[in-house]
Amino acid sequence: MAGIHPSAIIADGAQIADSCTVGPFCVVGASVVLSEGVELKSHVVVEGDTHVGPDTIIFPFAVIGEIPQDLKFDGELTRLRIGARNRIREHVTMNTGTTQGGGETRIGDDGLFMAGCHIAHDAQIGDRVIVVNSSAVAGHCVIEDDVIIGGLSGVHQWVRIGQGAIIGAVTMVTKDVVPHGLVQGPRGALDGLNLVGLKRKGVDRADITAMRASFQMLKDGEGTFQDRARRLAEESDSAYVQQMVAFILGETDRNFLTPG
Repeated sequence: MAGIHPSAIIADGAQIADSCTVGPFCVVGASVVLSEGVELKSHVVVEGDTHVGPDTIIFPFAVIGEIPQDLKFDGELTRLRIGARNRIREHVTMNTGTTQGGGETRIGDDGLFMAGCHIAHDAQIGDRVIVVNSSAVAGHCVIEDDVIIGGLSGVHQWVRIGQGAIIGAVTMVTKDVVPHGLVQGPRGALDGLNLVGLKRKGVDRADITAMRASFQMLKDGEGTFQDRARRLAEESDSAYVQQMVAFILGETDRNFLTPG
């Protein structure tokens, strides 16, 4: 194929669409599927049962689909599924899943994964997610749509980060983050809402006002954090507030970052 550089190593069984480009010194494993328009720049390794969605670009020295960094892993057949139009920059690593975590790591569409970041086994990453340089998302995490994770940050295993949340740089996140939350500081304090992101998205002013009032009630109201969320479910008709309530009352393996 004209789009494959002669120095690339393509294992028998790999499925590569005609419109793909595979640059110099790339390695593509036998169970890999590269969809239409995928581009591997150079020195890219794609291994394992890995499917890469249309028009995704992977930059030099990224290693995609290697086995999990988990001592319990014993060679089981697990998967990595990457959606469409992602930009996966230099030295990024993304691992396949584990049987204990459902067997699949999943990346949504239109993400930007900056140089040196890591997506661990069984992570579930939504659409339009940005993971900035040298940040790490640990195993079994759920990162919902439109989340931004700042540079040099870490997300603890099993943590959920709700839609539209933003994590500041050099932050360790060890607890769940509510949708549209703003987290910053070395140990990850919930400091407010991602108001800039909400405004950029064009969210109605009435919804933003309702969310700010709800955040204040979560901070200062009576009862436990979940009790306050249940009261919000009864008192607010804002879809954004209801989204936050559903997230708080959903199943989780972690505690929540609560308003300081």
